[in-house]
Amino acid sequence: MSLFAGIDIGSLSTEAVIIDQQAAMVAAVILPTEAHSTKAAETALEAALEQAGARRPELARIVATGYGRVSVPFAHKAVTEITCHGAGAHHLFPGTGTVIDIGGQDSKVIRLGPGGKVVDFTMNDKCAAGTGRFLEVMAAKLGAGLDELGPLSRAARREVAISSVCTVFAESEVVSLVARNEPREDIIRGLHRAIVNRVWSMVRAVGVEGQVTMTGGVAKNSGVVELLEEKVGQPINVYREPQIVGALGAALLARDQARALG
Repeated sequence: MSLFAGIDIGSLSTEAVIIDQQAAMVAAVILPTEAHSTKAAETALEAALEQAGARRPELARIVATGYGRVSVPFAHKAVTEITCHGAGAHHLFPGTGTVIDIGGQDSKVIRLGPGGKVVDFTMNDKCAAGTGRFLEVMAAKLGAGLDELGPLSRAARREVAISSVCTVFAESEVVSLVARNEPREDIIRGLHRAIVNRVWSMVRAVGVEGQVTMTGGVAKNSGVVELLEEKVGQPINVYREPQIVGALGAALLARDQARALG
C-alpha cells in the first residue's frame, strides 16, 4: 500500500504527516526546527515513519512546505504554505471559505474557492508582531506558560489596552503595566485583543467567505480564538492539533500528484 508524506518546516517547529490512499492520517509528528531545516525535516519524517510502522520506500511521494521547504532534498516537490494550509483546512472542514493561520513568525489569511483552491490571500511575514513568537515573549514576561494564556485571558475582568503589537514596544508596555500592578489576566486579554485587531485588518482585506478555520500554533490559544469569533460573528473551526494542518495539506497534495502521474 502506498503512503504519502507532507512536511511543514516552520521557523519554530517542523511537522510531518503521513496519509494513506484514502487520506486517513497514519502518523503526525511535531518537533522543534532548531538551527537546521534539513535535519529537522529528516528527523520529523523518520519519527512519522516509526509512528506509522512504515519504511521510506513505502512513501510514494513527499511534498515539503513552510519557510524551509527548499531545504528538503528528499522531497519530490515544494509547495507554498498558503496552498497547503488551504488544502488541509478544506479537507478537515469542507465548508471552509476563510483560513486564518497564525504561526511562529508570521500570519496569513487565505480565501478559498471550490475544492479548497486558493483565490486570494494576504500575509504578514515582515516581523513577529502578533505571532506565536510574540506570545512566547509576552508569556515569559508575565511568568505564564503558553498553555496558560487562553484560560487566564478568559478569566480577565477587564481589558488593559496595549497600543502596539511590535514585540519590542509591547514588551516595554507589559513591563510598565506589571510595575503598576495591573492583573496579568487583564494584561493578557489586552495582548490578545491587540493580536486580534491586527489579524482582523487582514481578514477584512481578504473578506470572510463561508466557514472560518484557524490553523497554526496560536489556534491552541482559546483566548485569541474567542475574541476572533466575536469579530467574525461565527464559531471558528479549530482542529484538535492545528499545527499539523499545513503538513496534512502537503500530504494530500502529494497523494494528488502521485495519482496525476499515474
